[in-house]
Amino acid sequence: MDWVKGLGADIVIDYKTQDFEYILKNYDLVLNSQDAKTLEKSLKTVKPKGKIISISGPPTPEFAKNIGASLIRFILSLISSGIRRKAKRKEIDYSFLFMQADVHQLNQITNLIESGVIKPIVDKIFPFEQTNVALDYVENGRAKGKVIVRVK
Repeated sequence: MDWVKGLGADIVIDYKTQDFEYILKNYDLVLNSQDAKTLEKSLKTVKPKGKIISISGPPTPEFAKNIGASLIRFILSLISSGIRRKAKRKEIDYSFLFMQADVHQLNQITNLIESGVIKPIVDKIFPFEQTNVALDYVENGRAKGKVIVRVK
């Protein structure tokens, strides 16, 4: 807990003993990168007129429209209907954000790291030959920072 506070967190949730959806309230924005269960819990933390952006899904019909995939728009409408309906009931805007590499943004992030504005936390570095071990470590969910697989 002290380590996380030392990184600058205002509120620290111990996921083993606390449920964030009962502690955090009236936020303008939630960026969800977790599973569907966490996404649903996040609805309790956002105030009306707030926004939830998920990078892990489910994708929305608007996403399909934006990428020109009209054939799958109906399917995405069905897949995301539950969370969109629940969000709408609470007057929360739900959207899906597809992550993609952008050279300009990556250069900006590099500059922020090099200038010390962003300080990445590296948990472990694995040699390429131990990629499976690294993946198991990440999947275990206990990494405290980035896990790196060194290619060279």
